[in-house]
Amino acid sequence: MRVYRDGDANLQDIATERIAVIGYGIQGRAQALNLRDAGLRVAVGNRDDAYAARARDDGFDVHEIGAAAAQASIVLLLIPDEAQPDVFAERIRGRLAPGSALVVAHGFALRYGFLDVPEGVDVLLLAPRLPGRYVRDRFVAGSGVPAYVDVARDATGRGWARLLALAKGIGATRAGALALTATQETELDLFSEQFTLPLVFRALEIAFEELVAAGYPPEAAVMDLHGSGELGQILMRAADVGLYTMLQSDGSPACRYGVLTQRPAVVDEAGLRQEARRVLERIRDGSFARELMEDQRAGHPVLTQLTEASQTLPLGDAEQRLRTPLATDKV
Repeated sequence: MRVYRDGDANLQDIATERIAVIGYGIQGRAQALNLRDAGLRVAVGNRDDAYAARARDDGFDVHEIGAAAAQASIVLLLIPDEAQPDVFAERIRGRLAPGSALVVAHGFALRYGFLDVPEGVDVLLLAPRLPGRYVRDRFVAGSGVPAYVDVARDATGRGWARLLALAKGIGATRAGALALTATQETELDLFSEQFTLPLVFRALEIAFEELVAAGYPPEAAVMDLHGSGELGQILMRAADVGLYTMLQSDGSPACRYGVLTQRPAVVDEAGLRQEARRVLERIRDGSFARELMEDQRAGHPVLTQLTEASQTLPLGDAEQRLRTPLATDKV
């Protein structure tokens, strides 16, 4: 894969352009602050809510979404995926002048054809691989979060120069900006969310239920499974050095023996592979995207029901009971 670094990007390529960050949420705030700190001209477009108030408190000029887009030559569309089609069609599309650029942080709406971007407009993907708070915190610390980058349409001939300048502006080229198509980025991201993370969640739920049924205190079960933060630290170490190098360097002989001998015993590999293919097919044929958009347009009844149900699981109660004394002790 092609990896772009700071030396491949020049902030001067967009120094005279006006940038509108649409949405001041998880990614919007972090990217707006980083771009401004990099010396670029940034305004915020947001509906009049708590996010808009926070943007004003952070010192940004805040406009109605359409007005912000009309004043900018680069528009970063950083609102949730399922909200993008309607907002773009109603408030942004008609205000994109020829020669401007539309930038997304996730290729979902591009991959499934939900954005009808006018001809003459660059279409760019700048997709940080961590949530916004890491994008901001690492930038302030002098490093950055890696990102995927793609020029889905280079209408002006300046698409890559603009994109890499933006990537440098948010700190992505400090860590590495990897060239990947918007379609590939979307499918990889959705697959991780719909296959890998559900496996982790369900494994933790089952482990908790079985430990409690065997007589272990619920709070202790949570602590040992993930409450201590050890699992997160293990995965962060694996991200730095590799999964198996981490196991060799950080795992005790008992840990390594347990992991390597029980890995094939606790997984139905044939069934797991079949499920991975099923999940990937739903992503690639558009089934998931259609379901998500239908749920969003109906007011998210399915998501609301599932979210509410998850809040009553015994694991969540045990997590809360564990956090309370630990938080008190820290004070």
